[in-house]
Amino acid sequence: MPPGTVDAYIAAAPSSARPKLRAMRKAILEAAPGARESISYRIPFYDLGGRLAWFGLLKGHIGLFVRPPVLEEHKAELRGYVMTKSSLHFPLDGEVPEALVKKLVRAAARKNAERA
Repeated sequence: MPPGTVDAYIAAAPSSARPKLRAMRKAILEAAPGARESISYRIPFYDLGGRLAWFGLLKGHIGLFVRPPVLEEHKAELRGYVMTKSSLHFPLDGEVPEALVKKLVRAAARKNAERA
């Protein structure tokens, strides 16, 4: 059964990954105060005027999922990270770059506000 809350999701993760998951959550919530937090696609999801971001513990990394235009706009800053069309991978053996996460989430929030 998938976890029903972000707290449960983090608690179910290996202890070595929990601090990084907490850091990701903190960065997202600081960048988007008022974002609604839930579980979607079995991972933490944030909504603020529309789909904002997801994050999840995957094999060997933590993925941050945002809309493709956000990643494309910040492509130069994301060099050095593994990136797909809609996700950015942060290795488990490194720190979560909270300032970068905040920047991406703020950009996603702006895009949602522009659409509204």
